[in-house]
Amino acid sequence: MSALSAAEHVLREAGTPLGYREIARLAIEQGYWQSKGKTPWATIGAQLYSDIRKRGTASRFIQTGPETFGLNLDPSSARPTPPPSKPKKSVGKKLSFTAAAETLLRKKPEKNPVHYRDLTRQALALELLDTQGKTPEATMYAQILTEVRRYKARGEQPRFHISKGGFISLTEWQGTGLAFDIEQHNRAVRAKLLQHLKALHAKAFEELIGELLARIGFEEIEVTSYSKDGGIDVRGTLLVGDVIRTRMAVQAKKWKQNVQSDAVQKLRGSLSVHEQGLIITTSDFSKKAKEEASRPSATPVALMNGEQLGALLIEHQLLVTRQSHDILELSETD
Repeated sequence: MSALSAAEHVLREAGTPLGYREIARLAIEQGYWQSKGKTPWATIGAQLYSDIRKRGTASRFIQTGPETFGLNLDPSSARPTPPPSKPKKSVGKKLSFTAAAETLLRKKPEKNPVHYRDLTRQALALELLDTQGKTPEATMYAQILTEVRRYKARGEQPRFHISKGGFISLTEWQGTGLAFDIEQHNRAVRAKLLQHLKALHAKAFEELIGELLARIGFEEIEVTSYSKDGGIDVRGTLLVGDVIRTRMAVQAKKWKQNVQSDAVQKLRGSLSVHEQGLIITTSDFSKKAKEEASRPSATPVALMNGEQLGALLIEHQLLVTRQSHDILELSETD
């Protein structure tokens, strides 16, 4: 089965738009598609973008958000045919599946695990979700599993704990035990990592950023000559699925104070034609800096704060090592 056919099967079963990484994971896990590449999600993403760009409204797919795709319900028309709408009373802002799950679990007087199907039914009954999918239970479980995997890959404590049989609880309910001790240790390591980054020499910090960019999919990386003029520190090309190539100019700011909007403006003014910007800092960004980075009609500037930087370093095992140990448990017996 082709990558696009596999994506169509996954989206039909999910009944709701999904990120291309999740589409790739489900396609492989369910045996619809196989990939020998190290980044199968990039292949799926590239083919979805390409199909929509080439086929337009005749494509089987539509893009519903950043890196998120759904099925085009009527490829012959200019717009997807929406399902018949039913009058609903307004109940306020809808929640994501994971946010709805956390909300329901926190309302429980007793800290007992709840099956994901029951969580979904309760969320739908309370109108916490806005979904047209035919299998919302599967979507709930898939999104919780994806979040847990992502947090663990970055050495962070997931907010959900998954027990055998699909039962979900909050990790903080555990409180004690081996998992709690491990999280306490990892939290201390993450704090030390951020302090270590702030203590690095500026040149070493820029070189570390260059290595991280290579790990996350950049090519043609060039660490520019070190200077104190606040200029561009790293240039590279972000490659997605051997198809999409985005030229990026990166500033690496080893700062204690928050980055302000003028730094975003300065980077944008230094960009070459067809180049996008990225600011990486060990601190954070002010509200105005975030607004300036996403200002409509202006060249996009992506922002990565210290917490996000540390998570990526851990995920790609830069400056940290991951140790695994076998844990023995007594098998369940009748």
